[in-house]
Amino acid sequence: METKFMANRCLNFKPTLFSRAPELMKGMTDVINLSIGDPDFTTPAPIIEAGCKDALAGHTHYTAVRGDADVIDAVVRYYKREYDIDVDEKNVCMLASADYAGFISIFSTIQQGDEVLIPDPSFTAYAAQVEYAGGTPVFVPTSEDNQWRLDPADLEKYITPKTKALVINSPNNPTGAILTKEDLEAIADIAKKHDLLVFSDEIYTWYDFATPFTSMLSIPGMAERTVVINSMSKNYVATGARLGWIIAPQQIISGVCSLGLSMVYTAPAISQRMAKYALDNGREVMKPIMDEFKERLFKTAERINKIPHLHVQYPPMGTFYLYVNIKETGLTSDEFVLTVLEKAHVMVVPGQNFGSCGEGYVRICVTVGLPKLMEACDRIEAIGL
Repeated sequence: METKFMANRCLNFKPTLFSRAPELMKGMTDVINLSIGDPDFTTPAPIIEAGCKDALAGHTHYTAVRGDADVIDAVVRYYKREYDIDVDEKNVCMLASADYAGFISIFSTIQQGDEVLIPDPSFTAYAAQVEYAGGTPVFVPTSEDNQWRLDPADLEKYITPKTKALVINSPNNPTGAILTKEDLEAIADIAKKHDLLVFSDEIYTWYDFATPFTSMLSIPGMAERTVVINSMSKNYVATGARLGWIIAPQQIISGVCSLGLSMVYTAPAISQRMAKYALDNGREVMKPIMDEFKERLFKTAERINKIPHLHVQYPPMGTFYLYVNIKETGLTSDEFVLTVLEKAHVMVVPGQNFGSCGEGYVRICVTVGLPKLMEACDRIEAIGL
């Protein structure tokens, strides 16, 4: 392939087994795909209808750079109602997806030579975003023994004079881990002690099935050094809306808006109208879906723990992911994934795709109905790993 016009950042991309999933599944008509973190539910009709109604009323244009004022007000109301957190509207910016919100927030704050601490395992985009900004990701190991929670004592061991920020994600993709209020307070003390910025990915906040979710914004003294990232994708099963938002100090909001003028000029207007309704009415609308996700997660975890040589933490903590320990099979994560795809026609994700601590694990998404989840487990058990 001709590469003379390509930037090194693209040439250095290393395909993972997960990125090859469509190719690997080609020709298989009965694959149960448990690899994609895209909820199978259609966004609830009232949320869609609210967006359509406002679109027909004329909300089809650019919005203000930070977003529609009444949508930003809905974010403010949401954090006060849900978590008793007072957010100033000047600290909110609507953006085109949580991925973009994370990217532009990091791009606005991290530069050449900066180090950013990232839990291992974690969502793969964090490290890539830091590298694109010229920074260096530094991975902080977590383990199943500690329920995959970031240990503040371990965190401090990785801090150097170059450390500028750290990333937390609670509930966590891929492990489901939830940081307790005490965890966050200890992490906050470290951030204050070393003058660090915290990127807090909070997109799975309603999937807190074991420990109640706590926002880093609720910890005293952290609002001035925290960038919260949230979105429509998971809490409102609206991945296609491509809408996220950040809550951050005004200086960072200003930087994000300045860069956004040359990247994505304003978040989608219709999606913002959906968000206004969702933020004000989402708990009631989403309750049946959250209840079903919890049932899927718990029953699938119970079923997995009956399969020889596989086990997963029970009860599950959060998100709609299960991080399954496969070490007793004697297979690597890649080998396990290829084996169950070939012999059971079930697609899951190798754990090490999310960091070196993930070797010996696979991620399963409960984003299909319970009958299919049980069938997938039956198929895996039947091949006798």
